[in-house]
Amino acid sequence: MSWRIETSKDAEKFLSKNELTIDEVREIVARAIRFFQGEDVNVNIKKLKGKWADFYRVRTGRIRIIAEFDFEDSVVFIEEIDWRGNTYK
Repeated sequence: MSWRIETSKDAEKFLSKNELTIDEVREIVARAIRFFQGEDVNVNIKKLKGKWADFYRVRTGRIRIIAEFDFEDSVVFIEEIDWRGNTYK
C-alpha cells in the first residue's frame, strides 16, 4: 500500500529556506509509517495533546515534524516543520 504525503504551506516554506529536502522528510515519514506497521525501526515519535491532538511529533536532530496520519486513506499531512524551539508556538 502506498502512502501519499501532503505538506502545508508553512512546511514548504521551511523546506525552501533550510537545507532539509522533501526527500529527507519523506524518508523520516516512511520510517514513522513502518513504526506504526509494527516494524522495529529507529524513529522518535510521540502523540501530541492539547491543540495538537490527533497529530504526531517526529523528532530528528533539532528539527521537529508535526504530522497527521490518516491510516484509513493512507495519507500523511505534514502540518509543521521547524526547529525545536519554534515548532509548538
